[in-house]
Amino acid sequence: MAKNLKLKAARAGHDLSQQELAELVGVSRQTINAIEKGEYNPTIKLCRAICRALGTTLNDLFWEENEE
Repeated sequence: MAKNLKLKAARAGHDLSQQELAELVGVSRQTINAIEKGEYNPTIKLCRAICRALGTTLNDLFWEENEE
């Protein structure tokens, strides 16, 4: 699983710490950290909550382009 740099950039763009985003979506800071590091695959429900909190879409944050 690759690092989620899009999530990290979107969170930083909203000037949110991992803790602040975690509180907005109802998870621990460690969960947000693990998602950003690519160590945890979040549920679709959590992905949608993160997108709502950051005002973005699933495609923008979680879609991985296949490089050929």
